[in-house]
Amino acid sequence: MNYHNVSFEAAYGLHQQIPVSSLPEVAFSGRSNVGKSSLINRLLGRKALARVSSEPGKTVTINFYNLDGQLHLVDLPGYGYAKVGLSEKKRWSGLIEGYLKDEKRMLGMVVQLVDMRHPPSAQDKEMIGFLLETGTPFVILLTKADKLNKTERQQRLAAIGDEIPGLPEDTVVLPFSSKTGEGVDELRGILEQLVAFCAEHPELLPETDESPEAEPQVPADAADEESDEEQITVEYIGFDDEE
Repeated sequence: MNYHNVSFEAAYGLHQQIPVSSLPEVAFSGRSNVGKSSLINRLLGRKALARVSSEPGKTVTINFYNLDGQLHLVDLPGYGYAKVGLSEKKRWSGLIEGYLKDEKRMLGMVVQLVDMRHPPSAQDKEMIGFLLETGTPFVILLTKADKLNKTERQQRLAAIGDEIPGLPEDTVVLPFSSKTGEGVDELRGILEQLVAFCAEHPELLPETDESPEAEPQVPADAADEESDEEQITVEYIGFDDEE
């Protein structure tokens, strides 16, 4: 795949708005400060396709990116932002859960992000438990790996299996650094395997005779700049604190 051939498609504030999958999908999930925007940008070799929101909690959507016409990268709202009210947290939860349980999706995999410097949070464990319960394929990316020395990295890798209840031994756990590029090739390889599998099994795509219930929420700046791919700037809903 050409990782530079990527474009923003749409943002949805309610899962009912999302149309039936037209391409295989890979969703990115993680806490609000886990480094999701940097990961997406590094994966795609771009500087600002996904960016930090200047006003956390203002607009929360599921963002869709089209990768080379072969795969949808689906950016789920970052969870765990403490200053958001209860009603908004419930909307976020319904948005994420509605997407993950939607039978109209061809969700090939979830990339679950965890900050490598710390044990998984209660919400990380809850999300991974949900993926295990629903049988959703996933890999764990340990972000900010460059901030640990060799001994600390070994300790964290050894501990994570015990820190997440019920984690299968064969779960892919991949250290990742948006600064050094560690883990980029491995993640791309996983995505390409998924695309190849889906290409061999087109019957897995759901029927596409349904229409979305509402128009997608396309950020104004993205709509204005659609013609210049390198200029696309989308309000990123991960609210990452890139330490």
